Amino acid sequence: MADALRITPLEEADIAAVIELAGVIWRHHYPGIISMAQIDYMLAQRYTPAILRAQMRSADAWWDKAALGEHIIGFAQYERYGKAMKLDKLYVHQAQQRQGHGARMLAHVETAARARGLEAVRLNVNKHNLKSIAAYRKSGYEVVETVVLDIGNGFVMDDYVMEKRW
Repeated sequence: MADALRITPLEEADIAAVIELAGVIWRHHYPGIISMAQIDYMLAQRYTPAILRAQMRSADAWWDKAALGEHIIGFAQYERYGKAMKLDKLYVHQAQQRQGHGARMLAHVETAARARGLEAVRLNVNKHNLKSIAAYRKSGYEVVETVVLDIGNGFVMDDYVMEKRW
């Protein structure tokens, strides 16, 4: 029998594995959407032990891991954003995609938002990230605005903001 997916809070001992997993996923998924230089820049900007620890200690931000057996196959990071939950990161290793794991993680974030009395989940997704946009649409998310954000070093994020309200 296959291991069941478990979604649990990230622990200190998981930080290095999640940072490594982020690198694997990003370097597989994002070429053709953004440059390798931007991928490396964004990984360095967003995935350090200090950043993860600070977010894990915050009363209004959460990190969860998705595991099959002892193997972390994905992760999510989300935080309170006014009356909504902002989903900042949701990734599943490419070998484990198309099995419903991402949808289960997304539903987990939505449940966390509802439990905190929030009205929606919001997220940003690159306008050229067609697979992710389709997955979010399938889960009931709609584009509510477009943004171009300067993230430094000459790079921008050219995104849709998607939202699911209840």
